[in-house]
Amino acid sequence: MKSLMLTVCSALLLWQPACADEKPNPDKLIPYKTVGDVTLNLHVFEPAEDSRERPCAAIVFFFGGGWKGGTPSQFYSQSRHLADRGMVAICAEYRISSKHGTTPQECVKDGKSAIRWVRKHAEQLGVDPERIAAGGGSAGGHVAAATATVDGFSEESDDSTVSCRPDALVLFNPVYDNGPDGYGYDRVKEYWKSFSPLHNVSDKTPPSIVFLGTKDKLIPAETGKAWKSANEKVGVRSDLHLYDGLGHGFFNRGESFDDTLNKTDAFLVSLGYLNPTKDQ
Repeated sequence: MKSLMLTVCSALLLWQPACADEKPNPDKLIPYKTVGDVTLNLHVFEPAEDSRERPCAAIVFFFGGGWKGGTPSQFYSQSRHLADRGMVAICAEYRISSKHGTTPQECVKDGKSAIRWVRKHAEQLGVDPERIAAGGGSAGGHVAAATATVDGFSEESDDSTVSCRPDALVLFNPVYDNGPDGYGYDRVKEYWKSFSPLHNVSDKTPPSIVFLGTKDKLIPAETGKAWKSANEKVGVRSDLHLYDGLGHGFFNRGESFDDTLNKTDAFLVSLGYLNPTKDQ
């Protein structure tokens, strides 16, 4: 397995995108969890060694796909940008129903395992264990938000002495309301009250930035406002950016991609996770 992993990593390091429009590739793959015959990897983007600070901040992204599908490459471009700006950016694999026959619970278990692994291996990664953000889109946004809010849903093999709670959240049209009127209720109705991030906000919830289109058919704008309100009621910062007339997944494309990335950058600067640019 070790030799295979080295071969894969070497291939990734040697391969370069054919054009600017293609997604960048991670600098390395690191296995962080094995369940049965399934090995889950972290796709790691690192700052240039001659310009990085040690320790630096980190962010772990979770891809969208309704807990059913998707791939870590969804956030490769955001990760490359943030790595070039000085963070270690990571796109995490997690189990999904189409590939592993799992339920939404396993998605959250893997999300918590990923955050714990990064924090436990912070020195190895050269990151600050108290500046680890989590991000994600759609169901991946749920996974990120759940690592920060819900109790339980941890893998028994996890080291529970290591916190799975990230220190900040970057959420793109997240499905963080799983109540009777929210997303995915039919799939989680037996345990939704302890599974829905919106219903488990507390003063321990980290600051968040949320991007949401006003024409999103899965997550109404009112849900974003409810999350912001719930956080502010307990004294937690929550920045909400609504994009008029745009639907689900808008952040992946064109001007919306650039704008959400710039706002993410500014949010992380405000938390001390990135150094400001000349324009900031």
